[in-house]
Amino acid sequence: MSTPELTPLSLDELAAEAATALPTKEVISLLDLNVDLDLGLDLAAPIDLAVAANANVAAPIDAAVGANILSTGSTAAALSDQGVLIDQTISGHAIATAPQDSAIDQSNDVIDDGTTDAGPTDPGTTEPGAGDTNDGDVTVPTDPASMLDGDLLNVDVNVALDADLAAPVAGAVAANANVAAPIDAAVSANVASVDSSATAISQQDAIITQHLDDVTARATADQQAEITQ
Repeated sequence: MSTPELTPLSLDELAAEAATALPTKEVISLLDLNVDLDLGLDLAAPIDLAVAANANVAAPIDAAVGANILSTGSTAAALSDQGVLIDQTISGHAIATAPQDSAIDQSNDVIDDGTTDAGPTDPGTTEPGAGDTNDGDVTVPTDPASMLDGDLLNVDVNVALDADLAAPVAGAVAANANVAAPIDAAVSANVASVDSSATAISQQDAIITQHLDDVTARATADQQAEITQ
């Protein structure tokens, strides 16, 4: 089956054909998003914190480790001997004071009204000569060029937000503490060993004396806050 030869059109025949010029690419809009956000925030968080502490901390640690792993006829011995004498005395004052005076004025609530230009009007949804009033009638465009003009999606958002937030915080902590933690450990192990001996000896003598003499732990948090919103 042979393909018939196509006769090209002449210049006169091309000129006789009817055609409509499309608009330029710059005027075509698929999405028209107009967001106007007026945000007014008054944030205030005055924080006053005082910490006072008297502390004695002692943690003597003695450790011994011996191990035989996959060893035949071996001996592992661990000896840990610890003698601890701890004498802790606290004589003092731990005073934490957090006075706070806050005067917060958030009464200025003047912000923009959040209005903005509604953007271009979608052609084809307004009757000719009706101005900016849309009576709900829809006119079907007959010009192919106008079908690509205007917006497919027109979103207009106006938001006006005014928030007053205030959180004055005052805290005070005072402590007197004696802490002692003597630790003595001995570890000995034989793993998969034949004719082996493992010995662990842990001996600890701990004498701990802790005194709190004439101590004061005082925490004061005095707060005065005047907030106008």
